[in-house]
Amino acid sequence: MDVLVLIDKLDDLVHNAKAVPLTDQVRIDRDEIYDILDQMRATIPEEIKQARWIVKERQEMLAEAKRETDRLLAEAREQAVREASQTEIVKLAERQAQEIVDDARRQARETRLEMEDWADGILSTLEVNLDKFLTAVRRGRERLHERSQETVVAGVGPTDGAGDELGY
Repeated sequence: MDVLVLIDKLDDLVHNAKAVPLTDQVRIDRDEIYDILDQMRATIPEEIKQARWIVKERQEMLAEAKRETDRLLAEAREQAVREASQTEIVKLAERQAQEIVDDARRQARETRLEMEDWADGILSTLEVNLDKFLTAVRRGRERLHERSQETVVAGVGPTDGAGDELGY
């Protein structure tokens, strides 16, 4: 029987008990009270057992929920580490790609400068040679001009090689 029902029976017994005249006291059958108290003593341990079982079940459920929570948190941490690792890998790859691009640009710039220096050297040599040729051409023309002047001054015109004057 339920303890609350037994408490209600006890309450009814006291409430419906006969009053002792001229006092606030009542008359209650002692055997009835002892019978209800015995029933309570028998019922309370069973209810305490049930309450303990319920508390134990609740604790087991809480422990299982904590284990599940811990497992989910561990998985979430692992996932976060994997994602952070992937992010770091991407960042590292981007840095390496940028370094490769920067290195290629530097090498291209160095190669271009080397080629410009080489071309400048070739053009400088050509300029010197052209200057020498131009100087030689000028000297040759001057000599021709001088010979031509000497011939005009001497009164001899250009000949055809047979001693005949050419009439230009």
